[in-house]
This record gives sequence, structure tokens and C-alpha cells, in this order.
Amino acid sequence: MDSPPLPFALPLIAILRGITPAEVPAHVGVLVEEGYDAIEIPTNSPDWEHSVRIAVDAFGQRAMIGAGTVLTPASADALVAAGGRLMVTPNTRPAVIRHAVEHGLQVAAGFATASEAFDALDAGAQMLKLFPASVHGPALVRALRSVLPPVPLFAVGGVTPDTLSGYLSAGCQGAGIGGELYKPGQPVERTREHARRFRQAYLDHAA
Repeated sequence: MDSPPLPFALPLIAILRGITPAEVPAHVGVLVEEGYDAIEIPTNSPDWEHSVRIAVDAFGQRAMIGAGTVLTPASADALVAAGGRLMVTPNTRPAVIRHAVEHGLQVAAGFATASEAFDALDAGAQMLKLFPASVHGPALVRALRSVLPPVPLFAVGGVTPDTLSGYLSAGCQGAGIGGELYKPGQPVERTREHARRFRQAYLDHAA
């Protein structure tokens, strides 16, 4: 059975951890130009709510903008207030997931075990995020796929252009890409270069 359709076209969630509001227009701009339509600004970034609002105002018609490292219902509320539509968590907190879904957010819930994955789905998460993927590897993805329903599954944490294909082959729909895509303060053209490498790795696998 096929997974439900994703709410974005390119299944690579761009994670801009540490970005400042002033940097958002340029870096999100090049990502959108390169075909990325799922952008995550983690809550441990400077003035993250302002950054989400800037990204939504400039690119919200072309990309799903959201926040990551969302740990509390209050942060989910702040995300909604900023206009974000995507919430990504590093962990499984059913109450937070349920609250976010009730407020109209698309949730990619972080998990590391089968029990956490099913708890996240029971709470209403529309997508799952294996984290940290580099610790668990594609073998866990393959094992989980034998028991999970056909929900979109993302590998996040240490995924590189070279390792992406292994996760996709094992049953992931895509990945969240952070440190290998963006580091605070890096030039905009480096963000573009890294984005192109990941996109090409995805396209090469899909070909």
C-alpha cells in the first residue's frame, strides 16, 4: 500500500538551525528557488518566531514553513500565531502532538522506537521522523516498515547526500537535512550548493 501524499512536493525538509531573522529572506529564497517547499526553523534559533513570520510572509505561498524542536503546546501555539503550518518534533509527546493537530498543524513527530512511532500516530501525527537516523541506520527503517502503516517516514539526523539513498531504499519517503545543508553564518551560495547536492541525490535515487 502506498503512503498518503505528502503536503509538499520535494520530500526533503530543509532545517535552518541557528538562522537569524535577517538571514531568512536570502537563505529561504535560494532554497525555494532550488525547489524546496518544506522549510523548518528550529525553536532554538534566535528569535525563531520572527523568522517563521518573515519566511511565511515572503514564501508561504510557495513552501510549507514551520518550526522544529517543538517541545510544548505553547511553542505550537506560537508557531500557529506566526503563520507556520509544519511542526517537527525531536521526540514523542502525545499531548503536544494532539494539541498541534487540533490547531491545524501538519506534524512530523520524532521517534526512535516502534512504541514511540505508534504513540505518535495514535496522537494524530501525519508523518514520522526517525531521529537520530545516523545512529539507527537504514536497517531500523526496514524493520519498522514491516509493522508500520503506510505513513510518510523521514530520516533525520546525520543524513548526507551519500547516505540518503540507503534510507530511501529502506522505506523512507524523504529526509530532514540540517547540518549538512546549513550552518549558522554560512554564505548563501553554500546553502544553494548543498541544497543542489541533496536534491540531485534524491532525483538520482528516484530515477
